[in-house]
Amino acid sequence: MSTTAKQEPAAGPTAAGRYLTVVLAREAYGIAVLKVREIIRQQKITPVPQLPSFVKGVINLRGRVVPVVDLRAKFGLPDEFGERTCIVVVQVTLPSGRLVNMGLIVDAVEEVVTLTAGEIEPTPDFGAQIDTTYLLGMAKVKGQVKMLLDIDRVIAADTVQALASAAV
Repeated sequence: MSTTAKQEPAAGPTAAGRYLTVVLAREAYGIAVLKVREIIRQQKITPVPQLPSFVKGVINLRGRVVPVVDLRAKFGLPDEFGERTCIVVVQVTLPSGRLVNMGLIVDAVEEVVTLTAGEIEPTPDFGAQIDTTYLLGMAKVKGQVKMLLDIDRVIAADTVQALASAAV
């Protein structure tokens, strides 16, 4: 293995467990249930100036200010809000080790599935130009492929950096 190879996310035994499946642009994604704090209806989001387009702003969740990220925008998908659009509040681990809550706008929530290590396959190699480090692996559930997200890698690094630079 060369020293320039990027670190692959761990698929297999460490990825096994329960996942909340959500939909974005008719594709299914899994988020580890242990990261999910709650699911709430779409509500008024207060915009914050000078944030990247995928950070829609903040909401007041029982007296706490929670940043909200639009996963469609984060993944480069077109905006499309429907009656099932909701916010999944997740707890992400920052590179510093600190835990913070963030809201994720998704098209819909499907179900909670339990996956064994044998049901999860490593992320296929799409070539050197595509970064897949945010994926824990791929799972086949009821004949459909679901991408399992490493939510800390999807959200934390660049979102937190953007929020920190906007606060300066």
